[in-house]
Amino acid sequence: MELTIVIGAIVAFFEIVGVVSAIDAIMTSRTSQGAIAWVVSLVAMPVAVVPLYWIFGRNKFRGHVKLRNSTDVQVRHVIENMKAVFEEKGVIDEARHRQARALANMSDLPPTRFNTADLLIDGTETFAGIFAGIDSATEYILIQFFIVHDDTLGRRLKRKLLKRMQEGIRVYFLYDEIGSHKLPDAYIHELRQAGAAAVPFRTTKGRANKFQLNFRNHRKIVVVDGKSAYVGGHNVGDEYLGQSARFGAWRDTHVKMTGPAVQCLQYSFLEDWYWADGTIPELNWNPEIGNTEGEVCHVVASGPADDFDTCGLMFVHAFNSAKNRVWLASPYFVPDRQTLTAIQLAALRGVDVRILLPEKPDHLLVYLASFSYYGETLPAGVRLYRYTAGFMHQKVLLVDDDVSAVGTANFDNRSFRLNFEVTPLFFDSRLASRVEAMLVNDFARSRRVTMADIDSRFIGFKVLTRLARLMSPIL
Repeated sequence: MELTIVIGAIVAFFEIVGVVSAIDAIMTSRTSQGAIAWVVSLVAMPVAVVPLYWIFGRNKFRGHVKLRNSTDVQVRHVIENMKAVFEEKGVIDEARHRQARALANMSDLPPTRFNTADLLIDGTETFAGIFAGIDSATEYILIQFFIVHDDTLGRRLKRKLLKRMQEGIRVYFLYDEIGSHKLPDAYIHELRQAGAAAVPFRTTKGRANKFQLNFRNHRKIVVVDGKSAYVGGHNVGDEYLGQSARFGAWRDTHVKMTGPAVQCLQYSFLEDWYWADGTIPELNWNPEIGNTEGEVCHVVASGPADDFDTCGLMFVHAFNSAKNRVWLASPYFVPDRQTLTAIQLAALRGVDVRILLPEKPDHLLVYLASFSYYGETLPAGVRLYRYTAGFMHQKVLLVDDDVSAVGTANFDNRSFRLNFEVTPLFFDSRLASRVEAMLVNDFARSRRVTMADIDSRFIGFKVLTRLARLMSPIL
């Protein structure tokens, strides 16, 4: 009898907390999809879902929001001084700043002139470039990755850094605590023993954030001396060199940058470093003025501490502003309502909308969810492709003939709202033509999707795709 009373009390407690949590979800969820998914789950299965909601249900990185809004934070002085130097040297592109004022206001970083960008296609070329940059350092190296593995590539990186530190180069090493959860303590200990400042980016930092597990720092940035930078889709692991038995060939893209945009990427790193370590390293904030014929670059740093959904709105802006084409390559395709509407409208007004996705899945739920959008994109004229020559992981955007992007953001809810991401937007027809040639080659190694790809599937598969889509706002 007493056991029955105890069980009844526990169930009643969870039902009450489930209702309270459902109200919280209604009031705080950024999307109606997310609110509905949580409310239905919390009311129907409170015992199982309530703990999940309080771990995964947050839509704002509250500790980081509080830090960013502090008026006396040292890092704010850095960006103010950086912008002042930019204005003094005339590197801010005022015309582009006016045209893209919304993005500039959301990202807090201005578009700059006099930049250069070189595509680094696939892992061998990317890490050859990064390692050459590390070898060229004269003062410091900033390293930030979502995933670092202690495998052949990870140990090559470590040896490079150890060697440079022996030669007096400062190293700052930042990694996501969840993305790099398999990285052994010995790896970090060896770097620290040699003099590196190596810390994890902890979303669980602070007593109020102990169960804040749903956010990730998904940025992949390497900065050398404040003069050159590398950013893109690669993490540190042998699979990114195509050495995975599961995935085989790995298709990915990075970009090497020089010019004032490097300082913008450096500031993105610094803000993350300040959260993780609480210190402000002494860095070079004097921008390199490169070729006056170089690219205009707008670094869009986004994340769950932003006032708005910066990443998602960036994609909406791209589709809405396109006149002739939008080509997108992403490993995941789970648009929310606003991005899906922008895609449909672009295609319906005659824009050449092409979306390149992988044939192989690495995350089953988001892979399944992508099939549920066939019926809402293909009839509108969107051309979907599945890459068949290995696993495709790049995050690349091409708009018309003069706008391109190579960054870290995927086309899904996690990148739109839950991950810290960074996307350099380039305004230059020459770079856009190189991105075009690269994507044309990728399309040639892909198959075009038709409605038969979903219509011919058995009913169970279709149900799974809809269930995965329902869960996508909280993945």
